[in-house]
This record gives sequence, C-alpha cells and structure tokens, in this order.
Amino acid sequence: MRWDNLRLAGPGRDDPAVPLFARGAVTRTFDTPEFNGMTFYEIRARSIINRVPAASRVPFEYTINPYRGCSHKCIYCFARKTHEYLDLDSGADFDSKIVVKVNAAELARKELASPRWGGHHVAMGTNVDCYQRAEGRYQLMRGILAALRDAANPFSVLTKGTLILRDLDLLTEAADVTDVGADVSVGFVDPELWRAVEPGTPNPRRRLETCATLNDNGVACGVLMAPILPYLTDSPAQLDRTVKEIAEAGATHLVPIVLHLRPGAREWWLSWLSREHPRLVPRYLELYGRGSYAPKAYQQRVTGLVRQLAERHGVGRAVPATARREPSRRRPPITPEGPVIPPEPEQLRLL
Repeated sequence: MRWDNLRLAGPGRDDPAVPLFARGAVTRTFDTPEFNGMTFYEIRARSIINRVPAASRVPFEYTINPYRGCSHKCIYCFARKTHEYLDLDSGADFDSKIVVKVNAAELARKELASPRWGGHHVAMGTNVDCYQRAEGRYQLMRGILAALRDAANPFSVLTKGTLILRDLDLLTEAADVTDVGADVSVGFVDPELWRAVEPGTPNPRRRLETCATLNDNGVACGVLMAPILPYLTDSPAQLDRTVKEIAEAGATHLVPIVLHLRPGAREWWLSWLSREHPRLVPRYLELYGRGSYAPKAYQQRVTGLVRQLAERHGVGRAVPATARREPSRRRPPITPEGPVIPPEPEQLRLL
C-alpha cells in the first residue's frame, strides 16, 4: 500500500501504542513558541516520488511530499484522513504530529536520475503544504528544487505559505530550463475568519504579496481561490473583495473551488461549525448531506459570479514582463482539484 515506505523496522515494532511510521524514527520536540505542543518524527523514507493511484481522479500522476501532517491547522483540510493511515487521528494529531522525510532531497536526486524515470510533471503541495512551518527548520525543499532544476524536470508548487520566497533563486533557475508553475491558496481575505479556520497560516494578504513577488521575479504565479465557504465567504460582497485583491496582486490566473468535505475533514469541520456557527449546521447538512461536494447548481452559481468578478477586475491581464517566458515554459500549474485555469475569462470555471 501507499504507506509501505513509512514502515520502519526497529525496537518496539510490535507495540500497538507506537504509530507504525515511528518505529525506528527519531522523535523530536523543539522548545520554541512556533513549535509548542508539536512532535516531529524524522524518518528515512524508502522512496519520495509517489505515483498517485488512478482512483484518486486527479490530473497529475506524480507527487513529492516531504511531510505528513501540517501545522497550518486548516480545519477543512481534505488531507486530514491520510493521518489515520498512520495510526493517528485526523484532528489534533494531524495538526501537531508531523512526519519529516529527512532524506527527501537525496532520494529525489536519485530517483530523478534513474533510467526508469520518464521526466513526468511532479506536483508538490497537493497533499499537505511543503512550505509549512517545519520547512523553515528542516529546509528539505531547497534540495528537492535543486534536484528538479538539475534534471530539468517540470514541476508545480501549491502553498499557503510565504516561505517559498526563500527559494526564489532556485525557482527562477528552474524556470529557465523547464516548466515551473506556482500558486498560492487564498480562499478569502476576511481576517477574523482566517484566524478561526486557518490559524497556522500566514495572513491571506501576505500570501497575495508572495504571489506578486513571484511574478515580479519571473515565476508566474496564480491563485487557487479555495475554499469558498458556503454561508461564510460566498456572498457577492465577500467574493468581490477577495477577487479584487487577487487582481491587485497581479495573479496570472485564478481558479475558484467551493469547499468539499471528505471523511476526516467533514467531522472536524462540522464539529467546529457546531461550536462557532450552530445555526449553519442544518444548512450544511442540506448542502453536503449526500456526499463530499456541494450541489452542482450551488457550485455553478458561485463560480459563475467569480468568473464575472475576475473579468471586471482584470485577473491575469497585467502580467509583469519578467514573468513572461517562452510559451513552452508556460504550462498551467496543477492543483489537487485539477489544472489551474489560465487567465482567459471564459475559462475561469470550476473543474
């Protein structure tokens, strides 16, 4: 199964109290405020380029995930369920028990150089954020990006973080030799809601500043406007405010995605909603009572309005000259939900 490369032999491997991935791993805690209450499990993975199962129905085949679990603590995160595969829960454990694949960079270089590797596009940040807080300490992405650059291998990065700017030199160097895509995730700009549902992330406006900086330095960057939260961030005024700020940041493209509630995230989100907005619980159960996705009619209404707003505010029209590379280098980046939509207004629709 997918997690076999995390099964490490070692003392205590038959102890049911020890998570399967931690057997033989180095367990660390750090006495600094940003890592308060967090545990890091440093493992040596057996492989790092993962082939995505066909049943996942995503438009990319290969990913690199140097971390499991995420300190961004986004209540709605669709990846929460994956922590249960590691004998951990999808709630507090997902936020505070982080698996770190300390040999990720060396594995990436080795696997990219293999004669069996076909030079496929590699998507990063599609499960948990590769630029979450832990990356500031472990610095795995620099080695990974250097390996991708040296192999001239196409890749994309999706992040809610600002730490990606630390690696601006590697991103620009890679963009000169291969297809490079970047996107920041900003579903809304309301500061109170941001603190409530994305407590471990940088302020949305700082993310938009990151988008602008990437574009100004020749790495074309768009925005994944996700998630749009029903009854919380989906009013015409709220959508207009968000799209306007995305346009002002110079995003090259935008894709709106309405919240989806997969198992794991569903329970965590509804629990938060029942505490903070109990009057909305019946409305959410009506929207999501038959599955993980809101009805198509609702999605089409919201994304149709975003399309109109994107046209009005000119998303994608003012692309900095330094961000314009050869057409062969301009492949749209890839997100967990599909390829990011290019700037032509008529293409700004939910995939």
